[in-house]
Amino acid sequence: MSLSPRQADESPSPSEDPHYKGHRDRLRDRFLAGGVDGLAEYELLELILFMAIPRRDVKPLAKSLLKKFGTISALFHASPEDLRLNGLSDNSITALKIIRAAAFQMMKQDVLNQPVLNSWPRLLDYLQATMAHEKKEHFRILFLNKKNQLIADEIQQSGTVDHTPAYPREIVKRALELSATAIILVHNHPSGDSTPSRADIDLTLHIINAARPLGIVIHDHLIVAKGGITSMKNKGLFPE
Repeated sequence: MSLSPRQADESPSPSEDPHYKGHRDRLRDRFLAGGVDGLAEYELLELILFMAIPRRDVKPLAKSLLKKFGTISALFHASPEDLRLNGLSDNSITALKIIRAAAFQMMKQDVLNQPVLNSWPRLLDYLQATMAHEKKEHFRILFLNKKNQLIADEIQQSGTVDHTPAYPREIVKRALELSATAIILVHNHPSGDSTPSRADIDLTLHIINAARPLGIVIHDHLIVAKGGITSMKNKGLFPE
């Protein structure tokens, strides 16, 4: 049975001796001594929940949440409504979303203003983390300068569960505004299958044809899904 948000954050009376205090201290000590190595996933989630729920045994809640969502990653990507229905208060939900946003910002900073080819694995990790669990399609554009450094990362359009409108002229116009000389196209497939569709291929060719006369190179079109990332260029779907 799921705990209500009020139950999740309620505190014991001041006269009670919290039985979980020693457990929290030991878990913190293990984390500080060895990081996440050796911690079960629910224990890592416990450490996070400690900050939002300071006076409650959160082990049952952590285990319940992981049983429902499967992984911490899926939990962090869940909607506030889903989290609320599974026992988290607004305070706890806010804490999770802040940690998620901070993690994404750190990953973004690791690739921003860096040559793309030198940070390609980190770029793919960033895209996988930020887009793979989205429930709607988003069309993202990575703008590069003449040194192939990432200078801007923007969501151009958001759509439905299986379609996102993208406009070649708007993409090229934005590239010119940023003085970008190259672009990497990115969008996600909420279905979990990163296989390019016929529409994906046709759209890519339209964008390449719109950008080429202005000297803007389309390096790749990456399709992100829970199962991984597909490079259309590596698949041989780019014109020579």
